[in-house]
Amino acid sequence: MHRLPRRSVSAILRHGGARYRNSAAPISCASTHCSSVGGTDRQVRWHSVLVPGKCNTTNSATFNLKNGLYFGNRYESTAAASDASAAPPAETYEYQAEVSRLMDLIVNSLYSNKEVFLRELISNASDALDKLRFLSVTQPDLLKGGGDLDIRIQTDKDNGIINIIDSGIGMTREELIDCLGTIAQSGTSKFLKALKDSKDAGSDNNLIGQFGVGFYSAFLVADRIVVSTKSPKSDKQYVWQGEVNASSYTIQEETDPEKLIPRGTRITLYLKCDDKGFAHPERIEKLVKNYSQFVSFPIYTWKEKGFTKEVEVDEDPAESKTDEQDEKTEKKKKTKTVVEKYWDWDLTNETQPIWLRNPKEVNTEDYNEFYKKTFNEYLDPLASSHFTTEGEVEFRSILYVPAVPPMGKDDIVNPKTKNIRLYVKRVFISDDFDGELFPRYLSFIKGVVDSNDLPLNVSREILQESRIVRIMRKRLVRKAFDMILGISMSENREDYEKFWENFGKHLKLGCIEDRENHKRIAPLLRFFSSQSEDVMISLDEYLENMKLEQKDIYYIASDSVTSARNTPFLEKLLEKDFEVLYLVDPIDEVAIQNLKSYKEKNFIDISKEDLDLGDRNEEKEKEIKQEYGQTCDWIKKRLGDKVASVQISNRLSSSPCVLVSGKFGWSANMERLMKAQTVGDTSSLEYMRGRRVFEINPEHPIIKNLNAASKINPDDEDAIRAIELLYDTALVSSGFTPDNPAELGGKIYKMMSLALSGKWSTPAAEIQQPEPQQHNPEILEAEVRYNHPETLEAEVVEPVEAGSQK
Repeated sequence: MHRLPRRSVSAILRHGGARYRNSAAPISCASTHCSSVGGTDRQVRWHSVLVPGKCNTTNSATFNLKNGLYFGNRYESTAAASDASAAPPAETYEYQAEVSRLMDLIVNSLYSNKEVFLRELISNASDALDKLRFLSVTQPDLLKGGGDLDIRIQTDKDNGIINIIDSGIGMTREELIDCLGTIAQSGTSKFLKALKDSKDAGSDNNLIGQFGVGFYSAFLVADRIVVSTKSPKSDKQYVWQGEVNASSYTIQEETDPEKLIPRGTRITLYLKCDDKGFAHPERIEKLVKNYSQFVSFPIYTWKEKGFTKEVEVDEDPAESKTDEQDEKTEKKKKTKTVVEKYWDWDLTNETQPIWLRNPKEVNTEDYNEFYKKTFNEYLDPLASSHFTTEGEVEFRSILYVPAVPPMGKDDIVNPKTKNIRLYVKRVFISDDFDGELFPRYLSFIKGVVDSNDLPLNVSREILQESRIVRIMRKRLVRKAFDMILGISMSENREDYEKFWENFGKHLKLGCIEDRENHKRIAPLLRFFSSQSEDVMISLDEYLENMKLEQKDIYYIASDSVTSARNTPFLEKLLEKDFEVLYLVDPIDEVAIQNLKSYKEKNFIDISKEDLDLGDRNEEKEKEIKQEYGQTCDWIKKRLGDKVASVQISNRLSSSPCVLVSGKFGWSANMERLMKAQTVGDTSSLEYMRGRRVFEINPEHPIIKNLNAASKINPDDEDAIRAIELLYDTALVSSGFTPDNPAELGGKIYKMMSLALSGKWSTPAAEIQQPEPQQHNPEILEAEVRYNHPETLEAEVVEPVEAGSQK
């Protein structure tokens, strides 16, 4: 295609493209239904879906009915050549479209959910009612004889038919062609533009339409659509008919007296076979409550109802025989209760959303009831916030803090929740967001947001990224933090304890993911400490308890309060009465490292090297280094690459040694967590583990003995064995995991055997064997009598010589 010269473009813009309009002429008359320009209005007319206009036979374009292709006329540019050597004049063409294919793209590509058809049609009906209400201010006659302003939906589930009726402004024949016959032309947008250009235009309007394609969403579920409409500006009622795969439509005047309506529009959908389930009254009622519950006008659905009544029961002839005395007495007739069913209109929506009301007029019970009903909750929320923002972005919102954490898949790592319901002009758009309105760590917040000017895509299902969305997100997050801060400042401390138990991890995640809101998150954090092991404290409470000489906020990360309490890193700090935070949750350490500081106080890990407690004595340190410098070098030589260096410790008081982490490496707790990761990268473990520093306590007897050994006999095997055992025990007491637990156990057993050897038992060499003893018969007899009295049956008699007397 040739490029159009700039002069030709300016000519087209200046004259409005009048020279090229014939290429978009209506399709030529090809049937008996098509009439000339002067024909009567009662005859059926065929029109192009692309361009409105009356059908005629002059200057018509060629239209291929078989494949739907539409060919226009060709026109040459009127731009004059600047000189004889210039290029030949460019030819101008207008875009053509295959109508059936275009309709298919609009219907099946814009919408991902078939349910939205009802939302779009109800929104169109609401716009029609709003237009009538606005115009009736200056033209009161428009409201005569049309009934109340409402929307009614009637279904026929047996035949798969849905009727949507409104008593709005309706459409004339020309408006039918203009609005329904021209794709992507919004009558509401044109009406809003006219209001904007008018001097009487107000800034507040409730019109929803914007793109001009919402009506065609009905083809998602319908094979055929019939639109019957009556405008108060016209005396005639017209019927528009279109089919899902057709490239044309029909318009004719309504002549059936039974189908005449006083004013408004009736849309009849003939559903596809697979979509006849939408014609069930219960399904319609559910869709109305989900998408259009808060439309400004009442929505009625045709619903089966019932009431109970008492009816007489026929008596059994055998039971009717009674005595004469019984006949004289009056008998009560037998009845039973039955349900009488009937069909009637039922109000389905609530016309006044709670967020549009003045917060001063809404009490806590109303907020709680709306929360339970909207989000299917059974407990009252911990807090709520009802607010309106004005200025560059205007929207209304109600936010809630749930009383219980989400269940199932809605956990802390899932940013896609259905906790925020987005409305545009009170019409529900979506509750499926992926962090557009709230960050992941605040995904537990529930509520509704209603705005009039959100940047949506054509299907109204996707919230587009824009500056308006970023501003809205920022204000919503700020309001959420204000609401949580209100819970923390409540007189009832149990409320925030309950909140922290359920959603504390979410706020810690916010320390990692949202640096911009660190100042809002930090006051809400809670931790155990060395001075409060049973009740969590805030960082503000920690600062209040700080000593005058304390410069930083100290913390230790561990797997439990018990292990943190018994760690050797705490010894000197407890002596100074410095409070230390216990980070016992796996995410605590990473959260604190991302915070870095709070109110100009840095967070210091007491398990890292270069700990400064503010009591350094350089002269004393110099003397100790001179005394134990050789010992440190000796220990480092024996430990080799296991440690980066051996230093004198300023954090120990009762333990002989401790193993501290490098300043920029993982702590023992973090190393333990990374090893436990199921999908962790073990290749980076050695690198991130960093350096380990072996610190010794020069005041401990073991270190003093080793100091003497290093100077007298540095190659002594017992001293070397003691160094290795010291390192292994320091590894365990500092929170690290030994590489070879069995080897460590063997060293301990060997040391125990040396320490306990001969303490309670006599050496084997000193044990003497007893000499064999002569058995005395009398003694033997006594032993036998004592041990086995039952075995003695005969008396032992002393032997005598023959002939002697006893």
